[in-house]
Amino acid sequence: MTQVMNPLGVKRVSQQGSLSRQVSQQLESIIAQGNIAVGDKLPPENGLCEMFGVSRTVVREAITHLKSLGLVETRRGIGTRVLRAAPEEAYPAKRISLTTVEDILGILELRLTLEPEAAALAALRRDDADIERLRQAHGRFIEAFQHQSQAREEDFAFHFAVAQATHNPAFTTVYEQLNLGAIPRAKLLSVELDTEVTPSRAAQAIVQSSGGQDERR
Repeated sequence: MTQVMNPLGVKRVSQQGSLSRQVSQQLESIIAQGNIAVGDKLPPENGLCEMFGVSRTVVREAITHLKSLGLVETRRGIGTRVLRAAPEEAYPAKRISLTTVEDILGILELRLTLEPEAAALAALRRDDADIERLRQAHGRFIEAFQHQSQAREEDFAFHFAVAQATHNPAFTTVYEQLNLGAIPRAKLLSVELDTEVTPSRAAQAIVQSSGGQDERR
């Protein structure tokens, strides 16, 4: 299978941005083009790791995302099989219409429930690569704020980096589904950005959590 896929343009992913997203996008494109037919299996996990130049965790996150789109299913002892060539429902949260206060409060309530646990897990599980990713995302947020931007993309990128640092594919999949719909800042123009709230405090707590992490080991 590796020999079949390589001529189709499978590329080792860049270290910039979300690795799992890069892998899932390539696999989604290959499936959509019919290069892996419906009913056929994806290469085994170790084969995908070698082709893309990523870890098993990254591959599992990418597969989890494909599952969320209804493109594939995984069965123990059998592998991952293609179910359909087009996503069953890609990014359903993009359809959320943030036109009322209730809509906005609903998204914020979801974030208030999800993000503290993501931050807590990230503080326990983050590695050096996660810390660097968080610092870069936080720096871009601050820079956008200083240029009087709403910083929606930078805000989302930071919280996605926190989700990645949990090393739980379910968190990254949820955030990919939410996309920028989770950042309803354009609807709250009367509210000034406060970089001392999020993501600054979250970044500081996660990056400086090594002491607590060591105690738990």
